[in-house]
Amino acid sequence: MLKRTSILPVLLFAIAGCQGSSNDLRKRAADLPSQAGIAASAEEVRPLKVGEPAATGILRKPLGESVSVASLYAAKPTVLIFYRGAWCPYCTEHLKGLIEAEAKLIAMGFQVLAVSPDKPSILRAASKEHGYAYQLLSDSDMSLAKSFGLAFKVDDETLMKYKGYGIDLERNSGMDHHLLPVPAVYVIDQDGVIQFAHWDPNYQKRLSMNELLAAAERAAKK
Repeated sequence: MLKRTSILPVLLFAIAGCQGSSNDLRKRAADLPSQAGIAASAEEVRPLKVGEPAATGILRKPLGESVSVASLYAAKPTVLIFYRGAWCPYCTEHLKGLIEAEAKLIAMGFQVLAVSPDKPSILRAASKEHGYAYQLLSDSDMSLAKSFGLAFKVDDETLMKYKGYGIDLERNSGMDHHLLPVPAVYVIDQDGVIQFAHWDPNYQKRLSMNELLAAAERAAKK
């Protein structure tokens, strides 16, 4: 009887410990969905590729109204650009290049959509400043970028460096997720299938307009 009594507290402690571990595991498991589609660095992203269905979701236009990405794909073939934000000079130069290429893309039957984490008010200001005619769309919660496999977490050191340059990712997106997309270009047909894909973890390297036009022309002939 004495031995059983002395063992009982040990058993109860062990059971409690197991329950605590199970609770911890459940908590960690519950945290996993929020990390889905988020890479630890730009070099570790795993974007969608040619032949795969393009991800869909809900984005916001510059005036704040919501729009279904699937409905945009269905309207006409799409050139979809992911860029880091209006604060990025490399992105701005790339988007300016699209102004000249857009007329040729429209002539081929394409629409141009440019998506970033910037909130709608930032899109309005950028469009007014640079005269973008194509659609700028806000993915401020990074849901579409995550679904495309392009989202990555900006490390603390880089965040501090950005702030030193006057770049505030939280202010620009209106969110505190500290996520950015790897810059990318997709050509997507009206069935929502990816016909061309280009991305580079080095944000300074961008697809040239000649390469984009050639890719769009190949896709248009299919």
